[in-house]
Amino acid sequence: MSEKKVSLLEGFKAFLMRGNVIDLAVAVVIGAAFTNIVNAVVKGIINPLVGAFGTQDLDNYSSCLQGPCTTDPKTGKMDGIEILWGSVLSATLSFLITAAVVYFLMVLPMAKYLARRAAMQAAKEGVQETIEVSELEVLKEIRDELVAQRTGGAPGPDSGEGPGGAGGAGGAAAGPREDR
Repeated sequence: MSEKKVSLLEGFKAFLMRGNVIDLAVAVVIGAAFTNIVNAVVKGIINPLVGAFGTQDLDNYSSCLQGPCTTDPKTGKMDGIEILWGSVLSATLSFLITAAVVYFLMVLPMAKYLARRAAMQAAKEGVQETIEVSELEVLKEIRDELVAQRTGGAPGPDSGEGPGGAGGAGGAAAGPREDR
């Protein structure tokens, strides 16, 4: 029982060298940078547009669930139960903008590219199949012509006579060639 044990360091190195780990790391870094851009758009453009109808910061939108929602200036403690629905709205807008940009700039073009590539591959396979069928037809015609020359008759296109059959190309040597 001599199994080669892979050291912990070698296993870790093999894990890191796999392509999908590197791709994932790049995606996380790009995603973090992209999140900063989306947050800047929400805070710099969306919030002021919403601010035209109320406060400029969505985080200031809140409702009081119970009791008067007042903040004690000395302790900074809130009296009552405050629901910060403006923060949820801001996060939801950030998510929707991020999802829309990812879909329209990355997912949709990639899906179209892959569909176009699959259609080209299918067309290529269809042409290849047609070529193979036409080659098969040519070979059948050659076989039938050879059988006709050997037997002196002219069998039909699919007479069933083939190599190894009665008078087929796999039999005796061919006789003199007749030019037509």
